[in-house]
Amino acid sequence: MHELNNINELIAGCCRKERSSQEALYRNFFGYGLSICLRYAQNRDEAVEIMNDGFLKIFQHIETFDTSRPFKTWLAKIMVNTAIDFLRGKKKLVFTDDINQVPEPGTDEKIIDKLSYDELLKHVQALPPAYRTVFNLYVMEGFQHQEIAGMLRISEGTSKSNLFKAKKILKDRIIKASMSTTDGIDINMPLYKNE
Repeated sequence: MHELNNINELIAGCCRKERSSQEALYRNFFGYGLSICLRYAQNRDEAVEIMNDGFLKIFQHIETFDTSRPFKTWLAKIMVNTAIDFLRGKKKLVFTDDINQVPEPGTDEKIIDKLSYDELLKHVQALPPAYRTVFNLYVMEGFQHQEIAGMLRISEGTSKSNLFKAKKILKDRIIKASMSTTDGIDINMPLYKNE
């Protein structure tokens, strides 16, 4: 409860535009914000840029935050939207409209559990930006294809196709990496938990 009061005090200070409260809020949520942005960015520098843009939006609109709701959820939504805006602004989001490729449910679901966060992040960051974005929104953030389509201004079929292609690329890369390191990953294990 003390931590919640402290966060609410920082938010109140940010509403008053107190620099010390802004700095404390930034420090407290730096790691969390960066972990979200790293999933969408191609590298750490790009992730830090996205995160800083996200915090700027947070500080500009902090008075709209509903303190009865979890701050982390609000921050995550802003970071995800900022990442999408960043990629859209850099013209990195080029979606393929191939709705004929429908993923086979349940074929790739558990190999991901064998990877460390850093290994998974490395593979996700190497995906083309459009695939990486759909993958993160669906797998990591839990959005449905209809929601992703609305957020990215694409069709549901395009969202499904990009997710399928992202999973295929990831599976191929992870299998290739596991074969070169022979670290005991069972390549016949499914890649993802929920489909």
